[in-house]
Amino acid sequence: MPTSPARSLAPAADTELAARVDAAVGRALAEKRIVGAVTLVARDGEIVHAGAAGLADRESGTPMRVDTIFRLASITKPIVTAAAMRLVETGRLGLDDPVTRWLPDFRPRLADGSEPVILLRHLLTHTAGLSYGFFEPEGSAYHSLGISDGLDLPGFGLAENLRRLAQAPLATPPGAAWRYSLGLDVIGAVLEAAGDKSLPQLVAELVTGPLGLADSGFAVTDPARLAAAYADGAPEPARMADGVVVPLWDGAVRFAPGRAFDPTAYPSGGAGMVGSAGDILAFLETIRRGGGSILRSGTVAEMMRDQVGTQAETQGPGWGFGFGWAVLDDPAAAGTPQSKGTLQWGGAYGHSWFVDPARRLSVVALTNTAFEGMSGAYPGAIRDAVYG
Repeated sequence: MPTSPARSLAPAADTELAARVDAAVGRALAEKRIVGAVTLVARDGEIVHAGAAGLADRESGTPMRVDTIFRLASITKPIVTAAAMRLVETGRLGLDDPVTRWLPDFRPRLADGSEPVILLRHLLTHTAGLSYGFFEPEGSAYHSLGISDGLDLPGFGLAENLRRLAQAPLATPPGAAWRYSLGLDVIGAVLEAAGDKSLPQLVAELVTGPLGLADSGFAVTDPARLAAAYADGAPEPARMADGVVVPLWDGAVRFAPGRAFDPTAYPSGGAGMVGSAGDILAFLETIRRGGGSILRSGTVAEMMRDQVGTQAETQGPGWGFGFGWAVLDDPAAAGTPQSKGTLQWGGAYGHSWFVDPARRLSVVALTNTAFEGMSGAYPGAIRDAVYG
């Protein structure tokens, strides 16, 4: 069993699985729901399928490759969470530290004006009462204050974004409910304060460096390998430009693909990284195996435990949330072939991944098309193809 399966992408082929996955990808391409895709499947630490299909850049005709680099969006979150948990292990952070220990001026209030205590565990599990602008109705404080979701180019830094965020009323008291949020951006600022280094430096030191994830970081290492970004549309997905607003559920997300090239863009702990499918698989396999060189097995076990309960429905019925990802508690309620204890999440630029520890299975499915690759029919089709 190789130490880091994603460092070698020559698969020990499962031809039946590969045919099913390739067919699912091919259908999405033929129906023009996605522009390009990379899919990696590992079983027992061995890559059994590595596929690249479609185009990384439609306008230039650049084909997708297995080592294409993508804007990761929320796949950033589990990596930054792992860095935070490493600092918890070393005693530099505590899960029950109030955020004001590290960010004295970050003091959001409830609608009644009271100031509750937000703990670091609330930020990591999205139970702090914070939100995202794309979940908030027009005219809300998130919009009137101009709070960035970490995917755009707002023209100001993280400290200013947190200053604005602290002025928006909390949706719920900390610990009362799960609400997907900018909590990991706040955690990024906490890490910088506790680690006395920039977030990119800390993530490189604590996670990507030890694992040899050369493609992953807050800046593009090889621009020629970066996939273009596209948004759902008819008759085919539209290429994104900076400032494009893409509808999502009852809201909309403002994207700036150029953020990946802008050295002045603040490092968003919730959405700011780029990386390749091989790097993501190597990280997920490290987690599946118990933490390897970056985390202790006990820490990983706690990260993989549901911290919030299935009432959160973080990926629909049957899903709770751990530290960094959704946790499947009830496969029957979820209507999924995945095993209890499966970890899963994705990214707004068009990505999904899951780890089924019971079956020693890890799957990374990256596309360059938002939101089909994250929340359309595509992730479910890949999942079902893997399980057959």
